[in-house]
Amino acid sequence: MSENKSSHSELGEGAPAPAAAKPREALLNEPAEKNLVRSLAKGFAVLRAFRADAPELTLSEIARAAGLDNATAFRLTNTLLMLGLVARVPNSRRFSLTLACLDLGFNAIARSDLRTLARPLLRGLVGAPVEAASIGVLDGASVVYVERVQAGLVRLGVDVRIGSRVPAYSSAIGHAILAFMPEAVQRAVLASAPRPPLTDRTVTDLDALVARLATVRAAGFAVSDQETVTGLRVLAAPVRDADGVPIAGLSVAAPAFAASLEDFVAAAEEPVCSAAAALSRALQAAGSVALPETLPMAQARRDAQ
Repeated sequence: MSENKSSHSELGEGAPAPAAAKPREALLNEPAEKNLVRSLAKGFAVLRAFRADAPELTLSEIARAAGLDNATAFRLTNTLLMLGLVARVPNSRRFSLTLACLDLGFNAIARSDLRTLARPLLRGLVGAPVEAASIGVLDGASVVYVERVQAGLVRLGVDVRIGSRVPAYSSAIGHAILAFMPEAVQRAVLASAPRPPLTDRTVTDLDALVARLATVRAAGFAVSDQETVTGLRVLAAPVRDADGVPIAGLSVAAPAFAASLEDFVAAAEEPVCSAAAALSRALQAAGSVALPETLPMAQARRDAQ
């Protein structure tokens, strides 16, 4: 009987459960505390005890970091050892996490695509003065929107949806992607289609665009100040694969009357660059993403070799 009592105490469940299982509806209506398995939470507390600055721990250090007594830490650590999530450090009394722990994180994103991973990041970027956040990829000389969260811009007559296209030469996303490509590729893409002025601010000269892309590369982000749509400002940063190749661009948009250009850039630069970097890391963990290559780009790569 003492073993049964100890087991129930460890689980935090008190007396043994009744023989007949309760209906699911009844369980859902019970207080949340009764639906918890405390030993599972304690097991995760042991895993979280290991950090980048503390990759190897003794049992007493695990217990202290996880807020457990030594006996409980001992049992949980040995259980995780048996599951292959924790390993003993040779010739010591220390333990460390194993690579099997990575499976828990990788499985969450392994089948996620660009849109799925981007969506929560885009939602987090929308809010005054930002009225839309988007992900776009380069397709020939155009940028194709593959995901978008929009809360406004209707008053400007902007109706960008998933699948909509904008020219790469005038858009912040286009500049953010092209800036991190070789100059030969930049010129080939920009020269592959006409570049008519879309507003009185649109830059169309090829050499001027290439020079501007060098500035974008140095800054790490691109800004389009009413160059595609009058009254609309956009700031974008590249999403890159493990080799640094730009595979997409992440942008935010705001009406020009909402803030000055300087204030818009100051407010948007850090959040957008951070979101693009986070998306890059997530995509790299999920697996490499190939950049679709148009014929002009392929020719430019061959010429550059």
